[in-house]
Amino acid sequence: MQRLRVRVLGGSEGEVVYTPDDGSALTIGSAPGNSVVLGDPLISRYHLELRRTTDGIRVEDLRSRNGTFLGDVRIERAVVPAGTRLRAGATTIAIEDAGEVELPASDPSLAVPELIGRSEALLEVSKLVRRLAGVTSSVLIEGETGVGKEVVARAIHANGVRRDAPFVVLDCGSMPANLIESQLLGHEKGSFTGAEMRRLGAFERAHGGTLLLDEIGELPLELQPALLGVLERRRFCRVGGSEEVEVDVRVLAATHRDLRAAVNEGRFRADLYYRLAVARVVVPPLRERPEDIEPLVQHFVERITGIPGENPIATAIPALRHHVWSGNVRELRNVVEAALVVGQLRLEDGRALSVDGGPSSTPLLPYRDARTQALVEFELKYLSQMIAECRGNASEAARRAKMDRPYLLTLLRKHGLR
Repeated sequence: MQRLRVRVLGGSEGEVVYTPDDGSALTIGSAPGNSVVLGDPLISRYHLELRRTTDGIRVEDLRSRNGTFLGDVRIERAVVPAGTRLRAGATTIAIEDAGEVELPASDPSLAVPELIGRSEALLEVSKLVRRLAGVTSSVLIEGETGVGKEVVARAIHANGVRRDAPFVVLDCGSMPANLIESQLLGHEKGSFTGAEMRRLGAFERAHGGTLLLDEIGELPLELQPALLGVLERRRFCRVGGSEEVEVDVRVLAATHRDLRAAVNEGRFRADLYYRLAVARVVVPPLRERPEDIEPLVQHFVERITGIPGENPIATAIPALRHHVWSGNVRELRNVVEAALVVGQLRLEDGRALSVDGGPSSTPLLPYRDARTQALVEFELKYLSQMIAECRGNASEAARRAKMDRPYLLTLLRKHGLR
């Protein structure tokens, strides 16, 4: 691995040099959780992130208040060569090469069975999952829509001491804001219109086990103090109640958003972020680990057909490896299932292959069936492109598409894009 050295010049701390040895991303900001913490008052809590890639050094501004500049140009994301100097606030950041270091290959024996794949990136995630399964700290699981964040959460639970206790999932992005508090904490009979009986919330149902707060980035700002209070005190009152309920729950949270940017923008509480992100697991997108395509396809085929070793679309693997996969693993699963059901695999360039890899000879469908199939394909292509351009932000996608957000969410779920 080509190591990265960052030299910080002109900050209040004087010159700071940081050289990570593990290939991880390097974050710079004023908050304690950063790789390099600076006292420059013009630096945001989480200002920018640097990561070594095969094409160079990826720079991403985390929606900082005062921006990241390359010369006089303000940048949001860019790939730059070593030797580049950036400016953040009153601080100059020089990005340098620090020579090569040979990293030990990941031990395949440490792979977690629930995580299907053989790429180095996935093996690193497996290693982290095993480490985190042995503790009870909160974990923030990050990654694009469809990469398998819930699978990672279930693997942490299944390999830990709470494996025999409940695993409860609460999707913070699929409920109206006025119902989330009740779903989290439960409610007493008569506490609001329609509350005809006492209901236990997610925390009580997960007592002794694990609670996954999926799409935590969608939690409204006004409800975040209530969640923070439960995490800190491990006790709460149901909505409409006065009796305190004490719980023992391990909390995992998942999001496709960058919560550090949300903290900078004031859309997510910094203290809640610190409480949730005691440890972080970043699941890489499928396009960055094409080695995982073949084992994933094999896994999905065997689950769908129930026949071990069966894989009628094996010859299409090379074509699948070159697909962009904006919907990640969830999209791949849907493509595999459609190929097995319909008997053909539609590729990104418009070609149709039969599941044995040859040109499709499927006869024309009746008009109504052909129209339905064309509409499904159009919706999938349109929604995949739209949600990718909006970086997973359903609200922004709904505005651009001029659709109601609930209907858009329904379509995204229908096509496995959320």
